[in-house]
Amino acid sequence: MKDIVRVRYAPSPTGLPHVGNIRTALFNWLFARNTGGKFIVRIEDTDVTRKVEGAVEAILEGLRWLGIDWDEGPEAGGTYGPYFQSQRLEMYQAAARRLVEEGNAYRCYCSPQRLGEMRAEQVRRKLPPGYDRLCRELTPDREAEYRSEGIIPVVRFKIPAEGHTGFADLIKGDVVFDNRTLDDFVILKSDGYPTYHLANVVDDRHMEVSHVLRADEWLASTPRHILLYRALGFEPPAFGHLPMILGPDRSKLSKRHGATSITEYRDQGYLPHATMNFLALLGWSLDDRTELFTREELVGHFSLERISKTSAIFSHDKLRWMNGVYIRKMSVPELRDALVPYLERDLPPEVHRPLSREYLKQVTPLIQERLITLGEAAELYDFFFLDNLEYEATLLTGKKLTRENAARGLEITLERIRGLDEFDQGKLEETIRPIAAEIGLKTGDFFGLLRVAVTGRTAAPPLFQTMAVLGKERCISRIENALRRVRI
Repeated sequence: MKDIVRVRYAPSPTGLPHVGNIRTALFNWLFARNTGGKFIVRIEDTDVTRKVEGAVEAILEGLRWLGIDWDEGPEAGGTYGPYFQSQRLEMYQAAARRLVEEGNAYRCYCSPQRLGEMRAEQVRRKLPPGYDRLCRELTPDREAEYRSEGIIPVVRFKIPAEGHTGFADLIKGDVVFDNRTLDDFVILKSDGYPTYHLANVVDDRHMEVSHVLRADEWLASTPRHILLYRALGFEPPAFGHLPMILGPDRSKLSKRHGATSITEYRDQGYLPHATMNFLALLGWSLDDRTELFTREELVGHFSLERISKTSAIFSHDKLRWMNGVYIRKMSVPELRDALVPYLERDLPPEVHRPLSREYLKQVTPLIQERLITLGEAAELYDFFFLDNLEYEATLLTGKKLTRENAARGLEITLERIRGLDEFDQGKLEETIRPIAAEIGLKTGDFFGLLRVAVTGRTAAPPLFQTMAVLGKERCISRIENALRRVRI
């Protein structure tokens, strides 16, 4: 094992970075930062048919949003570049030629049709899937015939026919595979592009990667990679396979469990530090009780020994809870500034922009306690910014309020607040609270009436604080409008 920790995050730009993918990046980054090592970002873009426009930018943007910086890679540079696999094709092709020349790989001329028929026959006979090695021992003359027909071959790696391949997984412990269960896999496609297996082995060697921490799904590929390392005369890195992430029902994680891309979490208004904290606990823990960590604490406490061997359970409810906790820990100026882009994006078009920072400073403390994500602020608290409220008139009355006593309560409230010189929380409560007893209503029912009148909602921040922030003119206008509704 190399003395200096060098780890890599190597995403494919075939879509937006999802939870499991970013969790892998985070664990690698935490390990590098904890040990004083290097964190490398490498883009594995050799699958040209599946490449999605804008995916690379989204991957890097997601890392930046979370606060995951990289020492080498796109934009950062480094001595082991280039950091896009599509720019390193000659290295892979040279490695494939060497493996063929030394008898560790061979050219395969089988057509897609033949391979399809072979797989169908294996399924029919209930045999394990895998290449039948038809081209493994082709004579030079037969190869020449194929070339004369214009057939462009792939290159396959020769798996040893006997024996076992094992390694000490940093998380799972000793793992051993019977070589007979492995087929001769493709390492170079007919278009000259490498498969994942060859490219990542060549790159990890060239970039001096010391530890490969990756998703559990790659465990079955590890013996192939170790055999490739040995055939090329390279020392393999240390491997660690991270636990799977499952939904609450213990099925494979999907969007129905609330999982989505990291950039969508940002757009929904999750905080980067809350999201990082949540992702870190998907398969790692300090103990059985501590759940909230600063970025610095995560780096300081992180170790491979504390990564779980069992699957992690993704809970969208826990993410929401954690995000709400972090929102309540923010200072008012911090939260106000964080809210601005979401409010300006989501509030109705009629709301004047740019929003007043001074007004937002008054609104923020009122919504902070109940806010879960920044993206919910506009929908839940648009009444702070609208001139006209839309709500059902039936909300002003109900089982305990008639049109008559609702109208009477609103009339008296209007009369009293019009005469106020001071329109602050204390003066409003002193003026309005006694009205409930005067008209024979319970305080809660009367305050509920006023809450709907001034906010259009049955649930809102504390009434008198809300009225003070809305201001005298707006409150009078809204109560007058409510009075007209109950009189209809």
